[in-house]
Amino acid sequence: MAEVIEEENPEETWELRLYVAGQTPKSVAALANLKKYCEQHLKGRYKLEVIDLLVNPQLAEGDQILAIPTLVRKVPEPIRKIIGDLSNEARVLVGLDVRPAVRT
Repeated sequence: MAEVIEEENPEETWELRLYVAGQTPKSVAALANLKKYCEQHLKGRYKLEVIDLLVNPQLAEGDQILAIPTLVRKVPEPIRKIIGDLSNEARVLVGLDVRPAVRT
C-alpha cells in the first residue's frame, strides 16, 4: 500500500517518492526526517509518496532502487536520489537542491 501526502500550491510542486522496506528503524527515521524537512522548507509545495517494497517489490525496478531507504525526487527534474535515513538535513537539502526556508 502506498501512502500519498499531498500539499497543494500553485507554485512549483515537488514530487518525492520514498522507498522503504517495512517499519525498520531506518525506514521510520527516513520518513520522519523527510516529513519534517518538507514541512519546514517545502510547505504547501510538495507531494510525497511512500512505497513499501515489502508490499510492492516490483515498484523498485522503475526507479532502479538498489538500497533502502531511498528518496527519489521526480519533479523538478533532473531526477535525484538520496540513500539512507535522511538524518543530515543539510546534506538532504543539498542533495534535493532545496533552498532552506528562511527561519524567523
